Amino acid sequence: MRVRTANGTLASRRRYDVIVVGAGIAGSLLAKQLGLRGWRVLVLEAGTGGRETWEGYLDAVETFRSAVAKVPNSAFRRNVAASSPDVLDLAPDGVGFTANGYFVQNGELPYGTDYLRAVGGSGMHWLGICLRMHPDDFAVKTRYGYGRDWPIGYGDLEPYYAAAEREIGVAGDAQEQRALGIPSEEDYVYPMQKIPPSYIDEVCRSLDGRMVHDPVAVEDFTLRVVSVPQGRNSTPDPRYARGSGYLPKGAVGLPNYGERCVGNASCVPLCPVQAKWTPLRTQAEFTESVTLSPRCVVTRVIDGNDGRIRGVEYRRYDDPASAASRPCRAEADVVVVAAHAIENARLLLASGLAGGSGELGRNLMDHPTLLSWALAPAAGGQIGPFRGPGSTSGWEAFRFGDARRRRAPFRIEIGNWGWGWAAGAPMSNVGTALGVGGDRQGSIVPAAVFGTMLRHALGDQIGRQLQLQLAVEQPADRDNRVTIDDRYRDAMGNHRPVLTYNLSDHVKEGLAAAKRVASAVYAELGAQEHTDHSPRDGVAPLGYFRYRDHDYAYKGAGHGAGTHIMGSDAKSSVVDSFQRCWDHPNLYAVGCGSMPSIGTSNPSLTMAALALRSAEQIHRDLIERHRPVSLGTAGARP
Repeated sequence: MRVRTANGTLASRRRYDVIVVGAGIAGSLLAKQLGLRGWRVLVLEAGTGGRETWEGYLDAVETFRSAVAKVPNSAFRRNVAASSPDVLDLAPDGVGFTANGYFVQNGELPYGTDYLRAVGGSGMHWLGICLRMHPDDFAVKTRYGYGRDWPIGYGDLEPYYAAAEREIGVAGDAQEQRALGIPSEEDYVYPMQKIPPSYIDEVCRSLDGRMVHDPVAVEDFTLRVVSVPQGRNSTPDPRYARGSGYLPKGAVGLPNYGERCVGNASCVPLCPVQAKWTPLRTQAEFTESVTLSPRCVVTRVIDGNDGRIRGVEYRRYDDPASAASRPCRAEADVVVVAAHAIENARLLLASGLAGGSGELGRNLMDHPTLLSWALAPAAGGQIGPFRGPGSTSGWEAFRFGDARRRRAPFRIEIGNWGWGWAAGAPMSNVGTALGVGGDRQGSIVPAAVFGTMLRHALGDQIGRQLQLQLAVEQPADRDNRVTIDDRYRDAMGNHRPVLTYNLSDHVKEGLAAAKRVASAVYAELGAQEHTDHSPRDGVAPLGYFRYRDHDYAYKGAGHGAGTHIMGSDAKSSVVDSFQRCWDHPNLYAVGCGSMPSIGTSNPSLTMAALALRSAEQIHRDLIERHRPVSLGTAGARP
């Protein structure tokens, strides 16, 4: 067996200490930590690489620029051998939907989240928001009566949050986060100063201190704009370099995190100047004991028939335009699947493993996201959309407190990219104005105008666009699940994921509350709301449902979670608190799939923290396995 490492050299080996399936955020962080401890690690990635070189990265930038639809996967070329789900696979169909892509969907509502199978995984196209979870998010069942509790608390994860923030180089304001009740050491600061607020943030900050009413929670909330921690470069904070109390042992100062954010406004799918962190940075620091092998699709995790895992079978391909491949096999003392919540479940189901609790594949989650959009008052002039990261601030008060008993909590993310997600702006505005397409919904630009009138009309509307993303917590629900079916296979012959998905009334109450709160915010700003989720010409928008005589349509947030949740016993969960499978002591399922709840925080930072915690436990497992056995003399006392 010959495999290609990250630096392009060739290596040959059949036996490793650890095999990691997936070179995304979790797999890359875990492999790096084990490599630093001297363990021989093989990282198998189904997708292609190449973007670790400047030429390869420029190819991704050009692919994105030439794509008609600017969606999360549009910067990455199609891969027949290892398909990825795409948001464009879904389409409205009357008041329902059709799914024509990698996913097979048979649920009441569409699962609108995608991911990427490539070196770097979905960490190549993530937005870069790095929020810690709130302590209450770890005990939603105990505190609020819904969902599932974690077997660990915030305190168990706090040091790993700090370690993940260093690895990524998070930019943010830790004091603001502490004020929200998200603990860190009193003198803790992020490695980088917060990303400067956008002009839209400053417009919204004019509401600080005002009250808005949540009619579902029957409670008033105080508005205050809070900056969002980001996995992208700003100005390094010298206080972090001096703070020996929270730097890792032996670390001196800050790493060189690279180019600073210059506001290209294309963080999804990629940053042209590479200011956003991706797993490629972590992979560049792999030691010689770590072998990264792309274009290797793992088809089965091998059970040794004694409860322990022996290794994996995989197929290696050369041309991503073809499913032609050859079989390979590798063995290891520990196998880690870190290939996304859905891919982990699919692979383990296809391997017939980790099914003892009956929970494998169940409890699929996301953050159903309601979009709300408005035009800022003309008297206030332009508010500066389409500049900077997708979001630099939000209203956070609706995430916490006893209101969670009555409706799901939600974040109000202040969007910096106008009506881009909601209505395809600015290109849809141009099409509408020219009378050659676009969406008339909510447009104030008259059709078929040209020249000076066109420029003025577009400048007026586009420059005042305000969009709020209302991301709602979805609790664990066993009926939301991933399964496999022999009828549905990909080009290589592997099972495709079959998804069953719906929203509970608790989630719908959260979406209803979020929509009405957003309307109240627009009223306070004097903005003209254009949000409309109702069907038109007999066709409803994607993600449409009707609840309590109102129309709603949600989007997927790209925050896939659940499917192999952790717990305190083998009867009701798939993995333990270290993400080790109960049924197989040397098999780990790592990633957001282990999370029993996701709160209202983007889950990537929590996933990174969990991966770092698991790396320490795997290290202990390996030490125990390789510990020399002491042989006593016959008759000696033990």
